[in-house]
Amino acid sequence: MQVSLWEKESFYRPADVIIIGIGFAGLWTALELKKEKPKLSITMVDRGIIPTGASTRNAGFSCFGSATELLYDAQTLGEEKMLTLASLRYEGLQHIRKTFKAKTIDYQQCGGYELLTNGSHDVHSLKHDLKKLNKALKENFKEDDIFCLTDKKIEKFGFEGVAHLIENRLEGCLHSGKLTEALIEKVQREGVRTLFGFEVAGYENTNDEVIVRNTQGIELHAKKLIICTNAFTAELLPDVPVKPARGQVLVTSPIPDLPFKGCFHFDEGFVYFRSLGKRILLGGARNKFYDEETTVDLTISNNIQQELERLLKEIILPNRADYSIEYRWSGIMGMGMDKMPTVRELGPRAYCAIAMGGIGVAMAPVIAKQVTQLVLEKRKVSAKH
Repeated sequence: MQVSLWEKESFYRPADVIIIGIGFAGLWTALELKKEKPKLSITMVDRGIIPTGASTRNAGFSCFGSATELLYDAQTLGEEKMLTLASLRYEGLQHIRKTFKAKTIDYQQCGGYELLTNGSHDVHSLKHDLKKLNKALKENFKEDDIFCLTDKKIEKFGFEGVAHLIENRLEGCLHSGKLTEALIEKVQREGVRTLFGFEVAGYENTNDEVIVRNTQGIELHAKKLIICTNAFTAELLPDVPVKPARGQVLVTSPIPDLPFKGCFHFDEGFVYFRSLGKRILLGGARNKFYDEETTVDLTISNNIQQELERLLKEIILPNRADYSIEYRWSGIMGMGMDKMPTVRELGPRAYCAIAMGGIGVAMAPVIAKQVTQLVLEKRKVSAKH
């Protein structure tokens, strides 16, 4: 495709930095770069007409991990790495709340809960584990008793087959679409160019610049490049280990006298649901069909949707039929070799900030700070952070 002189000297003019991906990671990175160096010229590109991937398609949880997920991470990754992950997520969530008013992004500090099914946990061991977890988190979070057992609420909420309920008083929820919109508006006010519908075919380094080409042959030139494509990274960086993970969601019709409010998790965080006004948003269960859900296909599957409907019918809303399913969708998350995000230099003038581990809402603001420091050469390069 041929471009006009006017286009070349305006929309496609050279930049100091090109960011591929106008999702949470890319947008927060653009803001951090502008904060550090306000005069930087930045061009952001995305192949979609909106940031379709995970940023506008997640469940809108403001969370840093359920109790059993964190306990499992401590066992498998080590307590130090678990605490690092939880602290990074919490730091990111706090940054979001400092940046935007609650009304702008529909943020609610509604509290969170985790459901434990009958026979899955011994109550004495559970109390001991929660006490240990609270003690470990206190140093970084500066909060006492983050998690506590609250079994007395099970009957009130109307759940079936649930033996224990763990409350997390620091959890909340937000509107992912409004947060994305607010971020786009903010970077544009800072003078960042955003080009949607620009599908990148590849990039190359020359002696003094990076050239990014789209599928129509249009070229963009910059001094540095940052790839923030998360789950879709394999298309540009086949040697960087990040796997896609599809997360599917459904939303019910309004439910009369919905007996609970807040955010909920079970199955070590693989299943999650929240009240959405009088509706229920329910998602996850990809652990039941790992191979099927390791995909960048944004369609939905019968297997997952049927499992979500079963959970809704048998555990969340037992003995009720006064609702229907009004929305179904999927988003694609990016998973690295472990749960730590990948922030690294790819070669001369090229960097990446990817593999948000399914909690990109929380991780993106802090990962943006890390890649900004790397790009501006304010800290040493390492393979993973």
